[in-house]
Formats: sequence, C-alpha cells, structure tokens
Amino acid sequence: GDQEAGEMGLAAVPGRQAAFRQALAAAVQYARAVGCPRIHLMAGRVPLGADRAAVADEMEATFIENLRYTADLLAQEDMIGLVEPINNRITDPRYFLNTPHQAAAILEKVGRPNLKLQLDLFHCQIMDGNLSRNLETYFPLIGHIQIAQVPGRHEPDSPGELNFPYIFELLESLGYTGYVGCEYAPKGDTLEGLGWLRSYWESRGLQHRGTSKAAE
Repeated sequence: GDQEAGEMGLAAVPGRQAAFRQALAAAVQYARAVGCPRIHLMAGRVPLGADRAAVADEMEATFIENLRYTADLLAQEDMIGLVEPINNRITDPRYFLNTPHQAAAILEKVGRPNLKLQLDLFHCQIMDGNLSRNLETYFPLIGHIQIAQVPGRHEPDSPGELNFPYIFELLESLGYTGYVGCEYAPKGDTLEGLGWLRSYWESRGLQHRGTSKAAE
C-alpha cells in the first residue's frame, strides 16, 4: 500500500483488491528472485474514522477473498503465505488482524494448506499472554516465529517479561524446525546484541557452533 498515506498492507482493505493483487505479483517476483519461500500478507488498517466493529465483517470478507486468490497464486510458485497478528494496544491501534485466535479463525475459513500463521511473540504477549498454551494450540498453523522482548522490543535477553530460554526449549520440544526471526531493535551493535544466541547455544552444549556462527 501507500505508506505515506497511512496504509500498512492491503489484504483486508475493502476496495483495494486490485492494488493488493498488483503488490502481490511484485512480492512474488522478488521472492522468486531471492529464493524466499514465504511471503507476509499484511492485512492493513481499519479505515481512518471508521468504527472497527462496524467494518469488521466487510474487512474479514475482503481478507478471505484476497487470501484465497493468494493461496492459488502461491501454490503455482511452491510458496507459503503468512498472516501476522499485530497488537493494537501499543504498535498499531488501527491494524485489523490483532490476535492468533482471529488469525486462526480466518485461516480456517479460507481453507488453504499453503497459508500459515506468522506468530510474533511480542505481539502475542501484549494481546493475550498465555504463550505456552498459545504455541501449543496454534502450532499446527505456525509457518514462522518472530521474537522480541516485552515491552522494550529489544534483544530476548534484555530486561522484560519473557523467559526466552524456556520458550526456545518449548519450540524445540514441539518440533519446530523453521526460522526464528529477530523482530527487535538492537540496543547497540547488532553482532554484540547476538550474544544471547551464543549463550543459548552454549547452554545446549553447542559452544563451538555458537561461537563460529556468531563470528560469521
């Protein structure tokens, strides 16, 4: 969408279907070029001045329509589409998709196996907490995990609410084999800020691997 005009994705925005499809085609072209098999399909914001409850049904119907179109297109590319709930308490008060429960309900209605949940634990904690149960409940739908400490949105070993060593071990016990995206703002130098990863690897008996990977 047009970020200068206040748009943040288009997939659930009524009347913007043509622009969504055009942007999707461009995203697929980029993803194909760099070999990226997953594309985040941003729902977009409740229109300025509109009441969320009043437009919810229309926005959900638009979202479902666009997601089905997307799933059919991405199936031809062997790609996965992702939807991410973004909290509306701190980050974006007008964003349409806010909770894993809402996302899961929409994905069920869409009914396409190549559409998955992008679960950002920062947003999930702010909206719902209950991370262990949510990870277990929605694990079959999860296509990508993102992390950041709450509330500062910095490294996972910075001061905050979340116990990331426990969360990482939970993900391993659940059998998660995908990437974990570092969706946080480093407090300082990026490499220095990755010390949490070296420490976690060492705690798992992977000292050499952790050191070499961090150095790379």
